[in-house]
This record gives sequence, C-alpha cells and structure tokens, in this order.
Amino acid sequence: MSANATHLRRLSIAAIVGATGVVYGDIGTSPLYALEETLTEAGRFDRVAVLGALSLIFWALTLSVTIKYVSVIMRADNEGEGGILAMFALAQRHSVAGSFWARAVVGLALAGTAFFFCDSLITPAISVLSALEGMRVLSPNLNHAVVPLTVLVIIGLFAYQRRGTAQVGAIFGPIMILWFLVLAATGIAAIRADPVVLVAVNPFYGLDLLARRPGVSLAIIGAVFLCITGGEALYADMGHFGKGPVRVAWFSLIWPALLLNYFGQGALQLARGHYIPETLFYMVSTTALPWMVILATAASVIASQAVISGAFSIARQAVQLDMLPRIRVLQTSATELGQIYVPAVNWLVFAAVVGFVIGFRSSHALSAAYGAAVVGTMLITTILGAFVALQQWNWRKWHVAMLFGLMFVVDSAFVAGNMTKVPTGGWIPLALAAVVFTIFMIWRSGRLELRAALARQAVPRSELPHLLAGVHRVPGTAVFLASTPDLIPSALIGNLQYNRVVHERVIILNLQIMRSPRQDPANRVEIDETVPGVYLVTARFGFMETPDVSEALRACRARGLTVFVEDSTFFVSQHVVRARDLRGWRGLQRTLFARMQRHSNQAAEFFRMPPRGVISLNTVVEI
Repeated sequence: MSANATHLRRLSIAAIVGATGVVYGDIGTSPLYALEETLTEAGRFDRVAVLGALSLIFWALTLSVTIKYVSVIMRADNEGEGGILAMFALAQRHSVAGSFWARAVVGLALAGTAFFFCDSLITPAISVLSALEGMRVLSPNLNHAVVPLTVLVIIGLFAYQRRGTAQVGAIFGPIMILWFLVLAATGIAAIRADPVVLVAVNPFYGLDLLARRPGVSLAIIGAVFLCITGGEALYADMGHFGKGPVRVAWFSLIWPALLLNYFGQGALQLARGHYIPETLFYMVSTTALPWMVILATAASVIASQAVISGAFSIARQAVQLDMLPRIRVLQTSATELGQIYVPAVNWLVFAAVVGFVIGFRSSHALSAAYGAAVVGTMLITTILGAFVALQQWNWRKWHVAMLFGLMFVVDSAFVAGNMTKVPTGGWIPLALAAVVFTIFMIWRSGRLELRAALARQAVPRSELPHLLAGVHRVPGTAVFLASTPDLIPSALIGNLQYNRVVHERVIILNLQIMRSPRQDPANRVEIDETVPGVYLVTARFGFMETPDVSEALRACRARGLTVFVEDSTFFVSQHVVRARDLRGWRGLQRTLFARMQRHSNQAAEFFRMPPRGVISLNTVVEI
C-alpha cells in the first residue's frame, strides 16, 4: 500500500471515529430511556407490549433514520453542509422572490430552526438525568443525589464551553465507540438467553400492539419517537466529517448496536416476567455496574456537547441569514472554523437546561416534554426535502410523491403521537419554539422595513462623482461599510456633511452573505474603481463563516489593491430605529424590532474591525 493510500485510509478512519463521537451522541443515548418509556405508555406489561414496542422501535429506526436521513436527506447537502438552514439555502436558490413558495420556504425554515433550537434545551437534561439514574440500581438510597449531581455535571459542561471543544473532541470518538460496543455486547448476551424477541422485526407485532391498545396508541407512538430524536442532529452535523464517514459509522456500528441493545432489553424484560425500570443497567453484572454508570454519564455529556455545539452553529447561521440580531461569536480554534463559542446562547441554554432538570426531576417526567419540538423540525425537513428533490434533483413527481409521501405519513404519525405529550409538559418546548419563531419573524420583517426605509432616503452610487466634486482630499485610506452596493453609504454622506473632507483613497466595502456555507478565499473579493480613488469592494462570505473586514481587505492585495488595516480609518453607520406610533400587532412588532436593533452587537465588533480607528456615525431611521 502506498504512503498516500495509507494516509487517506487514516483520514477515513479518523473521520469515522469522529463522526461516531459527535454526530451520533444524541441518538446513541436513547437506549437509556426509549424502550422504558414505550413500555410505560403501553400500560399493561405482557409479551404483546414488549414485542410490539421492539417492532415499532425497529421500524422507526429503519424508516426515519436509515432510509429518510442516512439514505435520502443527506443527499441534500449545501456544499457538504447539512441541517435545516442548509436545506433552506438550497430551497431558496430555486424559488422566485416574492412568490408563494418563496414565502412558504422562509416560514418553514424559521419554524424548523426554532423547533431545532428548542431541542437543544432538553437533550442535555434528559441525557444526563437518565445516565445518573443508574445510581438507583446501585442503591435506592442514592436517588436523592441524582438531581444535584446532574446539575453539577451540567454546570461543569457549560462552564467549559468558553475554552472550546477541540481538546475534549479528540476523545469523544473512542468513548462513544466503547459505548456502542458495550451496548452491542450486553444486547447480544441478553438475546442469547431469549432469542424469541428477534421475531419483533416483523411489523405485525407493532401494528398488533397499536390495535390492541387503541386508547394509548398515539402515546405509544410518541414514546417510540424518543429512539430517533437524534436524526435531525445527524443531518445537521454531517458537515463536520462528510457523508461517507457518517454513513459508514451508521451501517457498521451505530445501527446494529442500537438494535441489539433494544432487543436485548426486551429479552431481559421477558425473561424477568415483569416491568424493569432502568433496564439498561440491569444488563450488566453488579461488579460492572459502577463502570456502566460512569460510561453512560460520559456518553450523555458527549451527546449534550453535540447539541450545544449545534446550537452555537445554528445561532451563527441564523445571524448570517438575517434571522437574528448580531450577537457575539468567538472563535475557539485557530484551525477549525466550526469551533465557536456564543456566550449569549450558552448561558440561555444553560438556564433552560437547569430549569428542566430542577422542574421535572426525572428522565421519565422529562420524556413528556422531549420530542415535541424536534418532531416539527423533522416534518419540515421532509417538506423542504421534497421541494429540493423536485426543483434541484429533478426527480419525477411520482417518485417524490411515493418516497416523500411515505416519510410525510411517518412524520405525521410522530407529530400526532407527540401531541399527546402537550398537557404533561410538551407545551413547554412548543411555547419556547413559538417565542423563538416570533423573534425570528420580528427581526426578519423589521430588517426588510429598515432596508426599505434606508433605500428611500439613500443616494444612488451614480451620484458619487457629483458629491465628491470640489471636496478637499486628505491623506489616508477610509473604509465605509455599505449594506447595499448600489447606494452610497450613509456614513460617507454624513462624513461629507459634517467634516467636508474626503480621504485620498476611499473603499466602499460591501459584505455579502452567500447561500453556500463557505466561500473560496481565491474568489473572496471583487474590486471596481467607480471614480478615481474610490473603490467598491464586494467581499463574499458563506453563511457558516464570520464576516471579517480585515480578511476582506487582505484579500484585496491579490487583486492589485494594497490596503493595510493599521493605516486605514473605518466609518460605520449606526442605525437608530424609531418606531412610528401604530396600534395593534404591527405597532408592537416595530417597537420590539427597534429595541432589538438597539441592543444588537455593534458592527465594528461583529465584522471584526480593528479596535482602533473606527468612527461611528448615527443615522436616524423611522419605520
């Protein structure tokens, strides 16, 4: 084998190990509670309940994860990136601006993002709680310590976020591989004692359970959904490692290990002849039980880390796609662009997670709230996926109708099942998702109104020669940020009005966020000298990148325009928004947007301008 082939193989193995640790953390901890909750909802414990629950879990994993996400939805990547916002960017490419479908795509993306974000509020709570509940198997007297220890673990996890995950990320993969191997081994040992559970691969057993328990059939489906809650996270995180490693890890280890463990838990339940809570921990010997609790806790922390990092990424993408106000985003790694820390998101999620732990106090109680939000994202992903298959993949309509129609039916069943959780806690994530969605809508509509107001009072760039005629030029370079390249920046007009001078060299810098995740650095900027000494620089960044003024100006050197950041003066316009006195929702919406705009992160910090040499000029805008 050549050195290059060996190197590629190592890279492939490393990617598979990494995908196992990051992509599958959420779905990998579902055996801690999924079967247990399904049997609880089934009510009467008997052979029908156990085999039926196993059958439903088998087909849920097969249809929703293996077929839908791993085989189909992962094809809808935006230059390798996945997730609801990546699919939103894909769908927007083929929708006509202002059309019904364009508005529908935006609404679906906003709702799906809100649902997905709220999922990250519950996953750390239920994962860590269910892992530490294994201590009750060690000794019932330890039950009182579960909640305090869970809170301590969560405090440590969120406090560590500001240091970045690069150091601990290297050990995520090996720990999760060990976790899945243990799941598989304990499952095989239990199945050998009662292999009859393997008949549950027959879908008849699942349908039979639902038919025999019609009064709780939807509740059973809602509980089964807990085994696939990591499916959307799988799609969202695939960009870190690529589709190949994610698929290899699923088919070679994750899927078999999950199925073996679920069937092993079922075999143990049948062998004991009565319902066993915390089934997973009864599958190991008394000697190995403490190590199993430690390993489960480590796996739950990894699952939590994955969704926290996903929340950071979603927040940054939402800002780039103009769905949220500018918030502070810190890079925690010099080599990995995905390694970021968003302080505001970190502490908001932390407060919500601790609130869920203290409020619900057990994984069983929390399962009532879990899934109600993320199921909405899954349904929206199916709808957007069908749109992409029609418009971008050019699939035949009947192909799309058959495949995505099946997915839609399955997702709709899970939506109906999760609606049974609303009275007992499911309303909480749904209410939070509604709040997040409202924030998205207020900001997006407010930004559209602000741009329209600015355009009405703006001066076209064609008027620039007339404005500069006879104006005194002073030495140096001035950089003006422009939100629209065809209009003169209001900061430039303000500088001419108040200072009556202009620099010898003027750069109008327009930062554009593309519908692709990243922009090729070689094609970062375009330069147009509109009038002598005045340059329009268009710098493009992907929605997974953070716009950086310094990087944009450095890229100008390769295009023949030499600009040194330390020798330049930067002018930015701060838009002071004043809402008109209107009644009803429209007036409240504009008032809330004005407040959000006021507290939005300053442009100089967000666009990574140098700390010195920045001059802000206020522009009052009424909407």
